[in-house]
Amino acid sequence: MESVQPQMLTVSQLNTYIKSVFDQDYRLRNILVVGEVSNFTAARSGHLYMTLKDDKSALKAVMFRGNASRLRFLPENGMRVIAFGSVSVYEAGGQYQMYLTDLQPDGLGSLNLAFEQLKEKLSKEGLFSPERKKPLPPYPTRIGVVTSPTAAAFQDICNVLRRRWPLAEVVLSPTLVQGAEAPAQIARALRALDTAGVDVILAARGGGSMEDLWAFNDEGVARTVAAMETPVVSGVGHETDFTIIDFVADLRAPTPSASAEVVTPDWY
Repeated sequence: MESVQPQMLTVSQLNTYIKSVFDQDYRLRNILVVGEVSNFTAARSGHLYMTLKDDKSALKAVMFRGNASRLRFLPENGMRVIAFGSVSVYEAGGQYQMYLTDLQPDGLGSLNLAFEQLKEKLSKEGLFSPERKKPLPPYPTRIGVVTSPTAAAFQDICNVLRRRWPLAEVVLSPTLVQGAEAPAQIARALRALDTAGVDVILAARGGGSMEDLWAFNDEGVARTVAAMETPVVSGVGHETDFTIIDFVADLRAPTPSASAEVVTPDWY
């Protein structure tokens, strides 16, 4: 029998070939893997690196910046997650790993987890401290409102103010209250009123799902509220809804209408 001579390859050629074998296997694309996060690192580049493990094995994983920027929570060591992505070979290092396109907590939803993580972070910084709360003016003459001009919440606020304290001027700083662009707009609207000479500011929107209210759970919005010189009252959602700015604001009202009531005396 004629012997077969082994093919001589460079390391790069071998790794490239192995990668091609992985990439052609449809079973390694679009897979879900359940595991525990360990060795987690958030790089300056925005990429996330981690190891997914169970009681018998471990799998290196990476999530590049584009996908990582869409995560609503920050992975932590010891967290059990469901990872979605594909498995391929990192040629330069000669190792296979999972390339993540999405990551979800196994159990608690990502929005709930993100909410609790930010709440804990800001609480530790003292942003919820009662000592930071500013008193509300007893007889405001200019009342700022941060909300959408077309929202029912704004009309509700105006109706209450006309009934309870028509002497006050209402100064609207319009903004989106939902969607990807809303947090930056809300923060700008708050800062604009803080230098506009109003006595108190109402940050409000009507009820909705946790996703609908998410702009008021934004860290940038929360830090803007915390930095305000003017007292801020939050009136977001329904009575059972809580957002991060509720804890940072000087006072939380359970609804937009209630936020108008708590800042005004009843002139009757």
